[in-house]
Amino acid sequence: MKTYIERIRELREDHDLTQKEIADFLGTTQQVYSRYEKGENEIPVRHIIALCSFYKVSADYILGLKD
Repeated sequence: MKTYIERIRELREDHDLTQKEIADFLGTTQQVYSRYEKGENEIPVRHIIALCSFYKVSADYILGLKD
């Protein structure tokens, strides 16, 4: 199973979005979002929920619990 780090990167790339565009949606900076994708910072629950809504996927999918 893939990790949430891999999932958020793949979802962003599959939608042809930049880290800056997703960071703006989440109300954070590109640098902070980049750290989420690198696994340097843990992504807050509020951002996971926002990404689920944005990409129309479940939290289980983003967290790598389901394919």
